[in-house]
Amino acid sequence: MIRVIKRNKEMIWDLAVNDFSTKYAGSAFGIFWAFVQPVITIVMYWCVFQFGLKSTPPIQNVSYIFWFATGMVPWFFFSDALNAVTNCLIEYSYLVKKVVFDIELLPIVKILSTLFIHLVFIGLLFVIAVANREEITIYVVQVLYYLICAVILVYALGKITSSIILFFRDLGQIVNIVLQIGLWATPIIWSYGIIPDNYQWIVKLNPVFYIIEGYRDSFINQQWFFEQPVLTAYFWCVTLGMLCIGNIVFKKMRPHFADVL
Repeated sequence: MIRVIKRNKEMIWDLAVNDFSTKYAGSAFGIFWAFVQPVITIVMYWCVFQFGLKSTPPIQNVSYIFWFATGMVPWFFFSDALNAVTNCLIEYSYLVKKVVFDIELLPIVKILSTLFIHLVFIGLLFVIAVANREEITIYVVQVLYYLICAVILVYALGKITSSIILFFRDLGQIVNIVLQIGLWATPIIWSYGIIPDNYQWIVKLNPVFYIIEGYRDSFINQQWFFEQPVLTAYFWCVTLGMLCIGNIVFKKMRPHFADVL
């Protein structure tokens, strides 16, 4: 797959840029709308929990907005990218029907398109940190590692969902519902520290937990990913397992894609 990406890297880039630009081409403010909803969501939750419910930051000497944003930003990327990849074969049906086009590139195109926005929000985390006088350390470099984790996880899940949705169109709604539940089931708005130690392993079964806490380890907790070998090994076992399943499902269903589009 890496060889295919290298061979088609220019086409992937062109498709991703075109996908990103055409998504907001019909609106007056263009790509401005790509950032409005996430920013409003962060501000809304921050006001509700910090000023309305008088929530205190789970970590001492760290502002609530910074703690919350470091969890919400990677979740925005995961949820937006998964939704985009799930529907990529339907959206690009005209390419799926072309024999000469390698449709395995379409999930990558969608992930890359979503990544443009995510990189801006990573920059926003630095702005929030500076505004709240938070300390930025060398640990922040591992955000790149956790971003790669998120990309591979979305790609693995997306190969499964994008294949099945062609035969079961209701899957798109199911994915949306699961993501809504996942927002509250994953410790983004709340800290997993409130759960008794004996039951924290249940929360950690969610592979997205590894990514969310990874961003916080990079910006706040100052902990390297290799300091958690068990959790790291578990994440990669689950993710690579899903990637294998995704490849099998995609390969078996691929001959029938054009028939149902």
